[in-house]
Amino acid sequence: MKKELINLTINGAPYELEVEPNLILNTLLRDRLGLTGTKISCGEGECGACTILVDGKPMLSCSMLAVAANGKNITTIEGLAKDGELHIIQKKFIEKGAIQCGYCSPGMILAVKALLDENPNPTSADVKKAIGGNLCRCTGYVKIVDAALAAAKA
Repeated sequence: MKKELINLTINGAPYELEVEPNLILNTLLRDRLGLTGTKISCGEGECGACTILVDGKPMLSCSMLAVAANGKNITTIEGLAKDGELHIIQKKFIEKGAIQCGYCSPGMILAVKALLDENPNPTSADVKKAIGGNLCRCTGYVKIVDAALAAAKA
């Protein structure tokens, strides 16, 4: 299969990569680039565990081809912390007990980041809508909403 050359920015770093046209973006991030914070769970775009930001918008990396990311700016959970300092959303998720098993956390945190970038003063309903595509089997969502609202106020 003929490979295609793509250029993209991931967590602020430019990449030029040759990829197979059928390579899933999640596989590129995890297996080729070692960004394992981006989870894979259902592999069908149903759970949100693989959520990343593509040009600031939440996207499911298990449902996106790597070639579709050509020219895009991608943020994974690894891209939020700066100089060893957790992002305020990450801090609030920890403080509010919104992280239990942690599997959904990267996708949830990035969904909240996209929301707060667009709406810095969300309501509880806004947060619930923003995380609506992300499943959590541990927290019951209340602590996640509380953490998002606390991050907005911080």
